[in-house]
Amino acid sequence: MKLGKTALIAGAFLSAAMVMTTLSAATPQENAIEYRQAAYTMIRNHFGPMGAMVKGEVEFNAEAFAKNAQAVATLSQFPLNGFIEGSYEGDTAAKPEIAAKMEDFKAKMETFKVEAANLAKAAEGSSDLAALKPQFAKVAESCKACHDIYREKD
Repeated sequence: MKLGKTALIAGAFLSAAMVMTTLSAATPQENAIEYRQAAYTMIRNHFGPMGAMVKGEVEFNAEAFAKNAQAVATLSQFPLNGFIEGSYEGDTAAKPEIAAKMEDFKAKMETFKVEAANLAKAAEGSSDLAALKPQFAKVAESCKACHDIYREKD
């Protein structure tokens, strides 16, 4: 059942991205920027509620936490597809250094994917927020590792 939901989410996201790319009059680079920004927006929309629980801003809800963790793990697979040659200029916060240090960038993205998957696994059936906090922190640290080097400051 979980694999089915994950596949459905992934399929819907990929279908939307393909339609966007096919129908858009934008350049491939503009499409790549839009694609990765959409992926990051979705990740942020699922990561934020977990962060609010971790910080004690909202009451911990184990089911919601687990669903959001699973969504982040699934969505973590997508952003790298949007980092194509020439997509580091224009309406983007991605720094051009990504192109020059692509292997390091890919390694950091892989760490994010692994840590997000570990959080989803830890959250599955867990009702202990204290036990989830260290893994949540690892996911947050993996995000920060890229942002510190490869993303323009807001």
